[in-house]
Amino acid sequence: MPSPYRALFSAPGTKAFSAAGFLGRMPLSMMGIGVVTMISQLTGRYGLAGALSAAIALSAAAVGPQISRLVDRHGQRRVLRPATLVALAAAAGLLLAAHYGWPDWTLFVCAAGIGSVPSLGAMIRARWAALYRGTPRLHTAYSFESVVDEVCFIFGPIISIGLSTAWFPEAGPLLAACFLAAGVFWLTAQRGTEPEPHPRERHGGGSALRSVGLQVLVATFVATGAIFGAVDVVTVAFADERGHKGAASVVLALYAAGSCVAGVVFGLLRFTGAPERRWLLGVTAMAVSMIPLLLVGNLPLLAVALFVAGLSIAPTMITTMSLIEEHVPRAQLTEGMTWVSTGLAVGVALGSSAAGWVIDAAGARAGYGVPAVSGAVAVAVGFLGYRRLRRPAAGRGGTVEQHSEREVRHLA
Repeated sequence: MPSPYRALFSAPGTKAFSAAGFLGRMPLSMMGIGVVTMISQLTGRYGLAGALSAAIALSAAAVGPQISRLVDRHGQRRVLRPATLVALAAAAGLLLAAHYGWPDWTLFVCAAGIGSVPSLGAMIRARWAALYRGTPRLHTAYSFESVVDEVCFIFGPIISIGLSTAWFPEAGPLLAACFLAAGVFWLTAQRGTEPEPHPRERHGGGSALRSVGLQVLVATFVATGAIFGAVDVVTVAFADERGHKGAASVVLALYAAGSCVAGVVFGLLRFTGAPERRWLLGVTAMAVSMIPLLLVGNLPLLAVALFVAGLSIAPTMITTMSLIEEHVPRAQLTEGMTWVSTGLAVGVALGSSAAGWVIDAAGARAGYGVPAVSGAVAVAVGFLGYRRLRRPAAGRGGTVEQHSEREVRHLA
């Protein structure tokens, strides 16, 4: 591991909470695609599979920020454990309903309950921020966490799709639920690195979403999430049409691998320019990378195209975390990070649902039009909101890159 990454773990407890966060985030890449695979295996209905994945994402979008707001006020341990128990109970209900062929409405009720799953990525990043706020190490920490996210997306789909196709349809979502339980309860047992809660009277009762800059980020990531949701569903169907459904996990893993490689490199770099410019460039690159998917005709070419497309993901997400710190009060950092995840979740819901219906109507290859259109929308929203990102609210303290630049100027 390069020395900047090794230096992150000099603080006590960092290895333990990072490992717990990795385990608890595996369901992020396993549950949605596992439900798609499970339902398509049991019923052959990609429209229903995409709609259920969308229901999970929409529920998470509605509930996630509220959970994170409670975490900011009361602490991670007091909030995450009961929220996780609700999600686990709902996941068990979904597996039973799918296995025994219960009515569709029961599937959607259980899928909605799974949305109470906490945003573990925001919880871990909040712990890093509490340790390294205002130092260059925070940029490296955010880069490391983006790499961890992508490692989850490399192995998660392989495990989830592989188990559901080779063992039994419910195996992927079942293991995802086990990972969630282990990760959350391990993380919340670590009190020494838990960020200090900020009760209501210390920062008022308003939402972090009042920040105009955060609104731009969330709106853009709704469209970005539609890219991710559509690519997952369409890739499974694309591989299925060619008689290699299990290969979809490998192809999606390469998508995440491209992001992982880019994230590792990005974390080693130091930037002094405006982060909003890098962010807009990243969003544009993500959109352009969707165009080749419309032209591929076989799985090897699709794998190459997705690997290249993944190169723009992690740098964009890392820069987004820096922008959130610039535009959101410190006492609402976890909520602010979760709002971006919420935007992604809404987009995933829209993208996976739209892609499922397009696949049922016109085939898998036509489904890649959904992420292409979503990318164009993301770029449009990003350009329209760019000026708002250039005007951070007073008293936020600036991004880690800006802190680094000021330190360099002071030393000079």
